[in-house]
Amino acid sequence: MLVGITRAVSPAIGRCELTHLARVPIDIEKACAQHRAYEEALRSLGVRIESLPVEPELPDSVFVEDAAVVLDECAVIAQPGAVSRQPETESIARALERYRKLFWIAPPATLDGGDVMSVGRTIFIGLSSRSNQAAIRQLQEILGPYDYHIAAVSLSGCLHLKSAVTPVAADTLLFNPAWVKAGDFPGFRFIEVDPSESHAANGLLIGESVVFPAAFPKTRSRLETAGIRTIEVDVSELAKAEGAVTCCSLIFRDNFSDRQLNH
Repeated sequence: MLVGITRAVSPAIGRCELTHLARVPIDIEKACAQHRAYEEALRSLGVRIESLPVEPELPDSVFVEDAAVVLDECAVIAQPGAVSRQPETESIARALERYRKLFWIAPPATLDGGDVMSVGRTIFIGLSSRSNQAAIRQLQEILGPYDYHIAAVSLSGCLHLKSAVTPVAADTLLFNPAWVKAGDFPGFRFIEVDPSESHAANGLLIGESVVFPAAFPKTRSRLETAGIRTIEVDVSELAKAEGAVTCCSLIFRDNFSDRQLNH
């Protein structure tokens, strides 16, 4: 059984952190409606949604992915690179402690979950303005007993690693070659985003389907041509806050429920 931790859009989202985009007005009502539709898309794929209370004073708190990294064996509570986002981790830790053993990234390390891409036993970490080498060293120490391989990835021109590359099948990555190099991901097949859709590399793989933004029809066509089923969602208002489809949920297997079903 899959669980999806989400959180409603903060009414303060207009004060969100921005790194690569200019600030434009965000329609709060429309953003909330888009977020609800996003949650429904996850439910349609068998995800049990656990929605956390809104955080009115934390503008970016809808983007729960950045607060933690959840693996089968444990969860690592992040240390967001933007100081304004660090209070988001407290409620995420409370939500996750029922499901996983917790570890914490500690200063001077900084880590956003959006810079972490786990594929099989390899965890790729983007070295960005939000995540640093100290975080990689701490993750290596934390996850060493669990036999994960951690690989650092350089990126440029984007906020997070998952802005530039995401898995869209077990052996296939969707990526923007202007922001990351294919050579940093050996052994994978690649689908490039359409050159006119530079922000289209972020898709959310659930089972054999990919939740994908409606704003990028040309890249979606490339995915469909490759035999990848997509579920279209409109996240245009959330995108104004540098958000994307992976950002808005933490999805993981409910190991306890799975054990009950197997006995």
